[in-house]
Formats: sequence, C-alpha cells, structure tokens
Amino acid sequence: MESDRFITEVRLKSPIPEGSYLKKLPAVRFLERHPLEFRKRVSIFAGENGSGKSTLLEGIATAYGFNPEGGSLNYSFETNATHSELYRHLLLSKLFRPKDGFFLRAESFYNAASYLERLDEIPCAAPPILKSYGGISLHKMSHGESFLKLVQSRFSGSGLYILDEPEAALSPMNILTLICEIKRLADSGSQFIIATHSPMLMALPDAELLYICEGEIKNVPFRETPHWQIMLGFLKNPERILSQLLQ
Repeated sequence: MESDRFITEVRLKSPIPEGSYLKKLPAVRFLERHPLEFRKRVSIFAGENGSGKSTLLEGIATAYGFNPEGGSLNYSFETNATHSELYRHLLLSKLFRPKDGFFLRAESFYNAASYLERLDEIPCAAPPILKSYGGISLHKMSHGESFLKLVQSRFSGSGLYILDEPEAALSPMNILTLICEIKRLADSGSQFIIATHSPMLMALPDAELLYICEGEIKNVPFRETPHWQIMLGFLKNPERILSQLLQ
C-alpha cells in the first residue's frame, strides 16, 4: 500500500547536462530511462563502488529537504560543499509529511554531531537537544556507539530515515542490533532508504534489495548479489581464497 511510504517514486524532472560526471553513474543512467519506485517500507541500494548508490541516496535526501551532510530536516550547516547537483534534477513523489526524519551518512556524521552540540550551546528556554540523543555527547562515545545511540534514542518513529552505509562504524553484533531497530521502526510506520555494502543488512526481512549494475537497478534476492556470494565463499574457506589471491 502506498500509505506505507512517504516517498513512492523518484524520477528525473530535467536532463543531466552533457559532460557531467553524473551521466557516467549506472544509477543515474537508469533514471534517465525509467522512474524508480519504492514498493516497501525498507528499500536497500547495493552495488559496487562507483555505481552511484550513495550519490543517488544523497540526491534523494537533499531533494526532500535534508541537509546534504546529514541530520534532521532542520539541520542547516555546511562544512564542505561536496554534494552533487543531482538533487536539482530529481522529482520525488511524496504522499505526506513524516512526523520525524533523519539523513545519516557515515562520512559526515562527525560534522552533524558537532552541529548538534553547537545548537545546545545557544541559550534558549527549550530543553537541550542532546536529551533526544540519550543525554550524552555523541563525541564521547565510539563511532559505532554513537550511531546506535542515534537510532535508538533519536529515531522516534513514523519517520523517513535515509541511511548511507550505516554499517561503516558497526561491529557484526551491532549490525544485528541495527537490523532489529530498523525492523521495529518500519513495522511501526517508518520508511527507510539505505545504501550499503553489508550482506547482513541486505538480508533484512521484508526489505526490497535494489541492486545497481550496468545502468540497471534490479530487485534481486540478497543471495544473488556478489556481496553475499563473495562473503559466503570467503567464510567457507578463507585460507583457500587468500592463498589464491596472494600467491
């Protein structure tokens, strides 16, 4: 049902300029020919480095109104304007406004956490924002701990959550914890759009796995992805794999 989702479709509303590096990205080449539909509450982009999954995720988040470096819809900071112009060319089919939302990206999470602390330094009558994140500075935790604390304490539900490689700072055990949190929030009415290299996240139940390859975005079972097959082969016989690679 469409009422399950806040974003149901992404398409190009204007052509990508000739000569732009964006035209070389498989994800963008797909959008030049087809709209991209989200059919489930959890949609996961996977693909090799350079497939454009993070660029597409960033474009969707920025077109929706999130800060390109991450944060909630009211974060307004910029440390280094490195985001692409893709968002200017995207049209999102939006059904209604979520009660909550967050764009989480591994590469700029430090900047978002710093911005949060600067906001709490401004004198005002409102309760400290940090209370929504567990009351402890995100900089006083490990990278992985702060990621999980953000999801467990800040994500309040009925929200749109866009996560770029959230596994980057997490141990395998904490990836399993993240999977449980995503499932809990999705079951209570939230939508997730995720880009990942993690076979564990790709196996998330009731998610649609959108694999980007050779200018196509295909809905595939996680066991058919190269990520899963390579990891499974390695775990079955790491000595043989490494011997072949390093001889």
